[in-house]
Amino acid sequence: QVQPVESGGGLVQAGGSLRLSCAATGHTFPNYPMGWFRRAPGKEREFVAAINWNSDSTDYADSVKGRFTISRDNARDTVYLQMDNLKPEDTAVYLCAVDGEYYSGPSLYYYYPTFWGHGTQVTVSS
Repeated sequence: QVQPVESGGGLVQAGGSLRLSCAATGHTFPNYPMGWFRRAPGKEREFVAAINWNSDSTDYADSVKGRFTISRDNARDTVYLQMDNLKPEDTAVYLCAVDGEYYSGPSLYYYYPTFWGHGTQVTVSS
C-alpha cells in the first residue's frame, strides 16, 4: 500500500520560504509522476505543481509560477516543493500526489494522481 508522507509545513511571514518534502512510502513501480496540490479554507482543492519521472517535465499553476520549484530524488522516492516569496494567499493544506496520469505538452498539461498524502499545513502571515 502506497502512503505518501509529507513534512516541512509550518508558519512563516509573508516573503519567507518553506520547503516541503514527501516520501512515497511503499511505492515499488518505476517511472511515475509526482506532484503537489493544495486546499485553502473554504476552497476547492487545486493543482500546484507536477514533475515527471525523470524530471525533464514540470508544470506549475499560474499563481505559483516563478515562486515555487518542484524537484525529486528518485533514489529516495521523494518529491520536494521549494516555496519562496510566500504570500498570505498561499495559506493552505498542501497535499502530496503520487503516480497516476500526467501529461505535459506545449500548450496543455494535466495531472490525475492515484495516491494522496494526508497533507501538511502551510500558514503565511501578513
